Amino acid sequence: MVEKRGAGIWFTHLSLILGIAIICFPIWFTFVASTVTQEDIIRPPMPLLPGPHMFENYAKAWNEGVNAPVSTMLFNSTVMALGITFGKILISILSAFAIVYFRFPGRMLCFWLIFLTLMLPVEVRIVPTYEVAANLGLLNSYSGLILPLIASATATFLFRQLFMTIPDEMVEAARIDGAGPMRFFWDILLPMSRTNIAALFVILFIFSWNQYLWPLLITTDPEMNTIVMGIKQMFPSGDDWADWPVIMATAMLAMLPPVAVVVFMQKLFVKGLVESEK
Repeated sequence: MVEKRGAGIWFTHLSLILGIAIICFPIWFTFVASTVTQEDIIRPPMPLLPGPHMFENYAKAWNEGVNAPVSTMLFNSTVMALGITFGKILISILSAFAIVYFRFPGRMLCFWLIFLTLMLPVEVRIVPTYEVAANLGLLNSYSGLILPLIASATATFLFRQLFMTIPDEMVEAARIDGAGPMRFFWDILLPMSRTNIAALFVILFIFSWNQYLWPLLITTDPEMNTIVMGIKQMFPSGDDWADWPVIMATAMLAMLPPVAVVVFMQKLFVKGLVESEK
């Protein structure tokens, strides 16, 4: 390791501080805009310090919103994000377990078919997926928001690579001790996959939280809107009037769940990305 001394360490710290300031300034700007009045925003210069209307603006956003209260949209987004995240992890880890530890005809063909779906994102298969969901009566429902998006080729590939690093001797030892396939999965594979599951949970939760196109198509009832849809619908079109403090308050509230997930799972997330010995 090379240690920087003198001017080098000061330059490094100044660069980090400058980078953090550039990244955080839009967030600070949004927060300030959510605490002032409409007149303060549209009349330049806009203040850079928080105003006295924070609780008023956030309460209005939480209880009223535009097409639906922010509380309802946050709940919808949370259910969708958690459902997709847990569904992807569960299906992927079981798929990888079957592909690695079971010998059946077409095993590798199944894996490559799953892997090829990486070339078919949601935007490519959106029309047939919507038709299937509509025929199954999944419109305006949590099932419609979650089920079509719970398969993940990336997570299946990552779990497969992890399972392939586990020595065959461990499998033989479990078999000699009388452990069946599912006992081996629950008692050995699942604990060893804990950090990988945590890293995938953070990535998949943020991916699911930021979904816009699919919820926009599958829902027509304002009560089923997600928070990302709600923010987009708040922006004015044409000569419409926009309540910017409420929009900014909604944007700040929309950031809280993903930020909370990253903060609380940061250690496991980093460990899952950098850990090499299993």
